[in-house]
Amino acid sequence: MKSLRVKRVYDVPLPDDGVRVLVDRLWPRGLKREVSKIDLWLKAVAPSDGLRRWFGHEPRRWPEFQKRYGAELAKNAEHVAVLRELIKGRKPVTLLYAAKDIEHNNAIVLRDFLLP
Repeated sequence: MKSLRVKRVYDVPLPDDGVRVLVDRLWPRGLKREVSKIDLWLKAVAPSDGLRRWFGHEPRRWPEFQKRYGAELAKNAEHVAVLRELIKGRKPVTLLYAAKDIEHNNAIVLRDFLLP
């Protein structure tokens, strides 16, 4: 498997990011599309609105969020398959998220779900 990275969407885009995929349901606040260098926006792999609101980026809810989001991903095979195909490609793939918390966010759960 080629490189699969996780990066905050507000960080400077770099050439070695490869294919940049936004994995949030909502467009990042204050970010202009032309500046973001996002190649693909896969809203469908983001946590459901209800789960996202419940989690609220509360670290104490992290273990349960991981479990619930993993279950959502398992039921979302069609859209997860899009990411799996990208990962099989020649370029690295960078999963982008907007959350301030770099340790507790959906992109980390998604990366771990995609890795063998």
